[in-house]
Amino acid sequence: MRELTVGTFTPSLVIELARADGRFADAGLEVIEVAVTSSPQQFRALASGEYDVIFTNPDNVIAYHFLRDNPLGENLSLRVIAGIDRGLGLGLFRGAHVGKSLPAGLLGVDVATSGFAFVAYELLARRGLSMSDMTVENLGATPRRAEALIRGACDYTILNAGNDLRALAQGCSLVAPVVEIGPYLATALVALHTDDVEVRAVQNQFRDALGATITSILSGYRDDDVVAALQSLLGMTPEGALEHLRCMKDPATGLVADLGVDTASLTTIVSLRTRHRPSEELTTVLESLGDFVDADVLR
Repeated sequence: MRELTVGTFTPSLVIELARADGRFADAGLEVIEVAVTSSPQQFRALASGEYDVIFTNPDNVIAYHFLRDNPLGENLSLRVIAGIDRGLGLGLFRGAHVGKSLPAGLLGVDVATSGFAFVAYELLARRGLSMSDMTVENLGATPRRAEALIRGACDYTILNAGNDLRALAQGCSLVAPVVEIGPYLATALVALHTDDVEVRAVQNQFRDALGATITSILSGYRDDDVVAALQSLLGMTPEGALEHLRCMKDPATGLVADLGVDTASLTTIVSLRTRHRPSEELTTVLESLGDFVDADVLR
């Protein structure tokens, strides 16, 4: 068996089901899923070889691949292997203590200069809230931010992947979903670029196992199985698991059926970064998609 370590922000149902279905074993893979604490930690671990692949936001790929002022202070040669999901409930949430008038307050993010933070900035800006009126604090990965929002340690944050449902159950509320902005790819499967044929083959086997599992989830024949797995893996209620399953099946918010990485979503992501953290280095991103996105998944 070949070990493959993947760093994820929230435990992945797709990985859990692929393992339970025996897809990894059939591919000769022993997959180890590790929870990351933040995107800088995630990319630091990827660069050091601690992780073989990661589930991450495509904006992070842009930051670490193209921009000199990323949190690591160095550029990585990255490979986007597949698109995984379009947000799974991704949106801006406010704490139960925050009024409906949306006063200025503390916004909790993973990292203020990448990823979901730009979604938060955009959704707040559309509601008349300037970042100059907000306090922005790096709180790390999504489960940590959900806990902070529930405790009242922040006023707003971006949540998804079941963390949103946990917050809603504790009285928090949705301000706006990411679909308000446009087409969006929230999670991609990413690795360091390599010319090692054997390493690429292992990564592709992992991708193919994920793709087959996503197909089985979207087919509908195993809904009971998926709901049970969501309750076990993420501690959801039966009602919450059903709601999350509906979200997973929605083409606008759910799993990517063909593992595609679409240009329209990447254009949204580049536009968000350009608006909220402009850089001349962003001008070449959309012209260079073929350099860092696998040709067989680029749409």
